[in-house]
Amino acid sequence: MQGFHLAQINVGRIVAPIDDPRLADFVAQLDAINALADRDPGFVWRLQSDSGNATDIQVSADPGLIVNMSLWRDLESLFTYVYKTDHTKVMAQRRKWFEKARGAFMALWWLPVGEIPTIEDGLERVALIDRQGPTPEAFSFKVPFDAAGRPVERSALLRTPEPCL
Repeated sequence: MQGFHLAQINVGRIVAPIDDPRLADFVAQLDAINALADRDPGFVWRLQSDSGNATDIQVSADPGLIVNMSLWRDLESLFTYVYKTDHTKVMAQRRKWFEKARGAFMALWWLPVGEIPTIEDGLERVALIDRQGPTPEAFSFKVPFDAAGRPVERSALLRTPEPCL
């Protein structure tokens, strides 16, 4: 069986243009948070432009819509990065910088090792969760699936060991 990596996308509409002072704290933390991910042993890839992040990649006609996409070795690696590192400090402030989502704003899915997700595929996965709820094709940490499409017991993620970062 071929190996798989976990793809993730987060979408959000910023409350002001990216160069607005209201987003200065968010922008100031991007390099450090991206570097934290880059150093993580479970990290594989992330979407970025020449700026080193993805905030200047226009993904729709709405210039305020920004995305974050990455690939991870497995579900546990991404969960640990998201919820057990300094990333949580940034997430705790997201309401200052992003409008409240009206529907799904993130999706996880499995890709064969060597494949890189496209923005279009990621946006479709978010829309799929909105239409059908979590499935093996598009899911969240609340209702995770393994690479074979089997449900993962969420309590197993909560027992993920503390990071060594």
